[in-house]
Amino acid sequence: MTNELEKKDTNDEISLKELILKIREWWCYFWSKKWIIIAAGVLGALLGIGYSFMKKPIYIATTTFVLESGDKGGGLGAYAGVASMMGIDLGSGGNDMFQGDNILDFYKSRKMIEKTLFNPVDSTSKQPLIEKYIEINNLREGWSKNTKLKSLRFNVGDYELVKRDRLRDSVIGSIVNSINKFYLSVDRPDKKLSKIQVDVKSTDEMFAKRFNEELVKNVNDFYVQTKTGKSLTNVAILQRKTDSVRAVMNGAIYNAAAVSDATPNMNPTRQVMRVAPIQKAQASAETNKAILSSLIQNLEMSKMSLMKETPLLQIVDGPTYPLNKERFGKAKGILVGGVVAGLLTLLTLIIRRLYKNIMNS
Repeated sequence: MTNELEKKDTNDEISLKELILKIREWWCYFWSKKWIIIAAGVLGALLGIGYSFMKKPIYIATTTFVLESGDKGGGLGAYAGVASMMGIDLGSGGNDMFQGDNILDFYKSRKMIEKTLFNPVDSTSKQPLIEKYIEINNLREGWSKNTKLKSLRFNVGDYELVKRDRLRDSVIGSIVNSINKFYLSVDRPDKKLSKIQVDVKSTDEMFAKRFNEELVKNVNDFYVQTKTGKSLTNVAILQRKTDSVRAVMNGAIYNAAAVSDATPNMNPTRQVMRVAPIQKAQASAETNKAILSSLIQNLEMSKMSLMKETPLLQIVDGPTYPLNKERFGKAKGILVGGVVAGLLTLLTLIIRRLYKNIMNS
């Protein structure tokens, strides 16, 4: 038993010795190649600083806004019963699919980005943002060999173009995906707050600013319209019914007066010619007056509910010139270039030595 333990300790000592010798051997090998490694590091640093000069700065357009969703209940319970008797479905007013963080997904949707791309570059220009994007990224140079792509042009307002084709949609889809991956960032800086931040990055300052402004406007308008769409419809229905009942009531009042005026000196034995029409018109007027009173009450409550459901979207900060920009600094270029070149050189030397050892054995 004692001999086995001594043998095991000896094997461990030999293994540790071999490890130390191996490390020393590799260290000596790398030291003998130190000038190659240093030269590679210097070359990498020079390439890194050259890249920092060639790399265009990235402009960042940022918009922050606060979002407060409307009252989920909508206050409809107070008059839903009365409205349902008149054939109006006021629902629950919840609009659950438009609560919370869902607005963040709207910013990434193809519909919103595509709609923004067909907005003009500025108020006096006829060039859409999608053409500006193609110009910035020199896409037409890559399309020069394809006749159809080369002749493809986009105009302001083409978003609602009825006649669409596969080539046009595929180009737009590719641009939308690129913007989602490399240009657009939407997030909540603080999860406890209702503030949302939208960042658009681009090598072109004007494109970054305009795309950010138009995207925020399009998405926020769509969010509000969609969230309040059902309540707006209910208000419009109630308004039409109120106007209709008011017109019938006014007609009945005027009809009663007209009957009285038509028989000024009527024969007392012919009271049916005056009394019956007048009472009929008055009864119609009273009935419609009662209905109108109820409709007006429910219409006002519906308008109040619409105000509660309408979300608050308030811009806190918008993009202004000059935009913030990110640069690939010279110090960063030297450090990254030197380290990467040095590591690649070390990896090459290791592979080369291992290959020689294998071939020699």
